Amino acid sequence: MSPEQQSRRVTAVKLANAVNKIEGATVTSQAKMLSAKWARGEISGAEMKAALVAEHAHSAVGKPHE
Repeated sequence: MSPEQQSRRVTAVKLANAVNKIEGATVTSQAKMLSAKWARGEISGAEMKAALVAEHAHSAVGKPHE
């Protein structure tokens, strides 16, 4: 991955976290760690999404829906 592409990814992560904060959504430490790995090119977007979905599905087990 080029330094320019990595820089764009870091900017995208910062923007996504800022939007979530503005909207009142919590960004978990797991999500931040996965986003950093994606920004560095260590995992793909699909791998990041799958890990986040799995984390949230696991944490939602046994909790009532709103």
